[in-house]
Amino acid sequence: MDNYLKRLRAEQGWSQADLAEKLDVSRQTVIALERGRYDPSLKLAFRLSKVFGLPIEQLFEPDEG
Repeated sequence: MDNYLKRLRAEQGWSQADLAEKLDVSRQTVIALERGRYDPSLKLAFRLSKVFGLPIEQLFEPDEG
């Protein structure tokens, strides 16, 4: 699954550590999310949506195929 988390985080001026703190996860989790190596749980996806103030559909894009 592709995502726009790195771009959105940068637009807010947040470091990976800042975002991790806001989400109550580790920085390593943020890194894995941004690199597409980890698909978030539904609970984490909703937290991301709330933190960025965007619907989940604007944060993630499913892989084609």
